[in-house]
Amino acid sequence: MPEILETILKERRSQPHQLIEVLHDIQEAQGYISRNAFETVSKELGIPLIEVFRVANFYKAFSLKPRGKHVITLCKGTACHVRGANPLIEQALTLLGVEEGEATDDGLFSVESVNCIGACALAPVVVLNETYHPHMTPAKLRALIRSVRRKEEKRANV
Repeated sequence: MPEILETILKERRSQPHQLIEVLHDIQEAQGYISRNAFETVSKELGIPLIEVFRVANFYKAFSLKPRGKHVITLCKGTACHVRGANPLIEQALTLLGVEEGEATDDGLFSVESVNCIGACALAPVVVLNETYHPHMTPAKLRALIRSVRRKEEKRANV
């Protein structure tokens, strides 16, 4: 068992009510929940593998695929939808050359959409690494992605 899973599961073994907490900790540590993690959690908490998968698959907070270093989340709620969320989602996917939920080849970005983030007055809203960017436009989205790329390039060259 990898050390990170050992640490997360320490003092939680055979406690199935800890499932969501354990999945949150794995998500935070690894950025996603791997097949190996599912199997280990199932065994160590005493929960059928299909149940662990069902819970992880149900909640949008859990990712079953590796995420990019920077997660772009676009709201598709009613206010965001009316104010142009769908074209923004398509633009982000096209600019980055990924499908929703996938990471870019360089591992820098992934794009996700959610049904509502509860910030309708700011619509359309884009969340980048938990920072809200209100009243998003196609130009602002392109600039945001470019600025993150530039910062990453500077870090790589230092």
